[in-house]
Amino acid sequence: MPENKLGISISPHIRDREDIPRIMKDVVVSLVPAMVASFMFFGWGALLRILASVVSCLAAEFLWVKALKKEITIGDGSAVVTGILLAFVLPPRIPAWIIVIGGAVAILIGKEIFGGLGHNPFNPALVGRAVLLASWPMHMTSWVRPLDAVSCATPLGIVKMGLNENLPSYMDMLVGNRAGCLGETSVLALLIGAGYLLYRKHISLHIPLTYVGTVFAVALIFKKDPLFNVMAGGLILGAFFMATDMVTSPLTGRGKMIFGTGCGLLTMLIRYEGGFPEGVCYSILIMNMVTPLIDRLTEQRPFGH
Repeated sequence: MPENKLGISISPHIRDREDIPRIMKDVVVSLVPAMVASFMFFGWGALLRILASVVSCLAAEFLWVKALKKEITIGDGSAVVTGILLAFVLPPRIPAWIIVIGGAVAILIGKEIFGGLGHNPFNPALVGRAVLLASWPMHMTSWVRPLDAVSCATPLGIVKMGLNENLPSYMDMLVGNRAGCLGETSVLALLIGAGYLLYRKHISLHIPLTYVGTVFAVALIFKKDPLFNVMAGGLILGAFFMATDMVTSPLTGRGKMIFGTGCGLLTMLIRYEGGFPEGVCYSILIMNMVTPLIDRLTEQRPFGH
């Protein structure tokens, strides 16, 4: 009798070499161009703040799992990604002690309290930013001009408050020569990193295109500058690196498009009718809340039903 070399088991039968550490490594690589841009425009302080954010996230996760006597999970790289993204949405001159608190909040309240990676309903980095903005609004809204570190307003802040300041050119916003959070100013660097994630097939264009497209369309309809609204704030960072989070975004293609459209509408609503110049953070967090509902409404029917 020939030996039967066929194994029979339950699904799924498809195996993939990708795992969480490999994916997180690719995400870190994709964030390097924006990290370099932050150093070029804001100096060594940018890298030190990114490092402080990463270390605080790693420490918070390590101490949490150690206290609960759970398996050490800092090796999967998710805390590193959270730390970088948190630093990217903070002002260039924010004190280090606030960054440490933000890292702890992002990990403990944004992720671990729900059961760890894969169970968190909200993007952890944005949870950290939202808490810091509510707690220390002065520190979180203090901006400096790139290169010379002179205090100034962001482009969206200039428009929102009607300030008598010159707006940056499209080219300045493309390369990153304008006031803003550490990792959001250079559209070019962010698009290079996003292209790497698309090449590695870790994200799709469903959410970014509908998110950015909705902002562009709404600006056009209400006679606002579409390119300015796309490039001036944290839209590109949010659309490609925050809203596409695998855990907190919908699973189906239709669901992703609904999610992106909702993010775009809320972003424009907050920018022009809300109390903040920017709406990316809160729009993504709000849509994170309705992700389970979107998944349920867009669930694909089994064949034959």
